[in-house]
Amino acid sequence: MPETEGASDATAELAARLVDGDRRALARAITLIESTRADHRRQAETLSSTLLAHTGKSLRLGISGVPGVGKSTFIEAFGLHLIKAGHRVAVLAVDPSSPRTGGSILGDKTRMEQLSRHPGAFIRPSPSGGTLGGVARRTREAMLCVEAAGFDVVLIETVGVGQSEIAVAGLTDMFVLLLTPAGGDDLQGIKKGIVELADLIVVNKADGDLIAAAERARRDYAAALHLLRPPAGTWRPKVMKCSAMGGEGIGDVWSSVDEFRDTAGASGAITERRAEQAAAWMWDEITETLMAELKHDQRIQSEIIRLEDQVRNGAISPSKAARAILEQFSPGRDLGLNQD
Repeated sequence: MPETEGASDATAELAARLVDGDRRALARAITLIESTRADHRRQAETLSSTLLAHTGKSLRLGISGVPGVGKSTFIEAFGLHLIKAGHRVAVLAVDPSSPRTGGSILGDKTRMEQLSRHPGAFIRPSPSGGTLGGVARRTREAMLCVEAAGFDVVLIETVGVGQSEIAVAGLTDMFVLLLTPAGGDDLQGIKKGIVELADLIVVNKADGDLIAAAERARRDYAAALHLLRPPAGTWRPKVMKCSAMGGEGIGDVWSSVDEFRDTAGASGAITERRAEQAAAWMWDEITETLMAELKHDQRIQSEIIRLEDQVRNGAISPSKAARAILEQFSPGRDLGLNQD
């Protein structure tokens, strides 16, 4: 049997087991799609295509927040609430990559101990691997895997507040931003663009001595949200408060998420957003694949090294060096780069 045929059979079997709910198959599938080996990438592409018909039925939520806001505590409380309501929850947590090993360093399963042990949940930390914005390149494919395995709510947790939020907003149906009861002081440290992305803002840690501060913060954020993101379409972003540690307000947060799904779903906004995301995914793959092919093209490696050294020494401009490399990679084509 040819090697490719054997790989195809194995991939089909893996897909069938995953759709049947085999958790080991799910873990193996995500490991496969995260691999950078060329043969594994081909198998992962086949796997994703096979699973596509079994995806798209979940609610995809992006969750982020400032450092110390209690993202893991919130996700655990939120996930347990959803499971109790009859849902199956998958958490794809994008961890910072270790600069030495490239692996995840936060360890979400230890930070969400109760949720990780529940049979209705699946938690998978993935290293960001240097991908722009900290969102793992293969998070999209991992999301398809957990959907095909029957998880109807997918939570994607990002590493923090920054470029990763822009990336995760391009993967999900709804973006939830967690903030602390620090009111205006905290608001000063949050980028305007992140607040504009939020479909729901949740002030966490609204308990004990912070209850009054949380209410003040909720009002501050509501006022800021009204200025930064005027009502548009059928959904008006909300600001809520909760205590993930005590469990207060978690059910109200889910009610707002459910309301968003009903409102945006009925208007076609979610379908439209997913269509745009799929097209963006295609172009991201083109960019990533071309970069990988370029860096591994043995014909021009010596020229790349030579030109990079010249750029570092100031002997040639980066745009001219880029044009020279790309023209060798794709000879005979006018690449349209600016001439020096």
